[in-house]
Amino acid sequence: MKKWYEYLWIFSAVYLALGFFNILFAWIGLICFFTPLLLSIIGKGKIYCNRYCGRGQLFELLGGRLKLSSNRDIPAFIRSKWFRYGFLAFFMTMFAIMIFSTYLVFNGTSNLKEVVTLLWTIKLPWNWTNTSAVSPWIAQFAFGFYSVMLTSTILGLITMFFFKPRSWCVYCPMGTMTQGISMLKYRRKVKANGTTSKRDS
Repeated sequence: MKKWYEYLWIFSAVYLALGFFNILFAWIGLICFFTPLLLSIIGKGKIYCNRYCGRGQLFELLGGRLKLSSNRDIPAFIRSKWFRYGFLAFFMTMFAIMIFSTYLVFNGTSNLKEVVTLLWTIKLPWNWTNTSAVSPWIAQFAFGFYSVMLTSTILGLITMFFFKPRSWCVYCPMGTMTQGISMLKYRRKVKANGTTSKRDS
């Protein structure tokens, strides 16, 4: 019998669909942003990536069961540390720009831009959704965050098609961050154990 978390791919699919009807649903995506970090910080390692990531499950479903993946090994350079951390740095830079754009709308320096940006360059008008019920900065964040989520999904689908289903997981920024946190915690633990051993001796 399947576990409840094996159906989290439905959450990812529904989340992406809801953004087409009301961009404000994009805020729900923060769950996928903070949960893996919190789990890693409390010592659970990459359990989110390995068990709870609905997007990874969705890629596995599309690429594995539906045979939409060529199932080839991902190139070695994408697995390399410099690429993964370089992509993380780029991703976080784009995220910071998104936050800054939200701040500009918040303090009235800039007006709300009702567009979803794909792959950080392609701007799609998204003005059919009604955001008048909330402050402009709340809507601006939603547009920006949904752009990030949709872009990362498209990148995942591209690598799923050309390589193995969950190739996105190799260079996913969240996976890289949780791995980095886990490594830091492990080093601290080893250092602490080493200090304790010296004291005991």
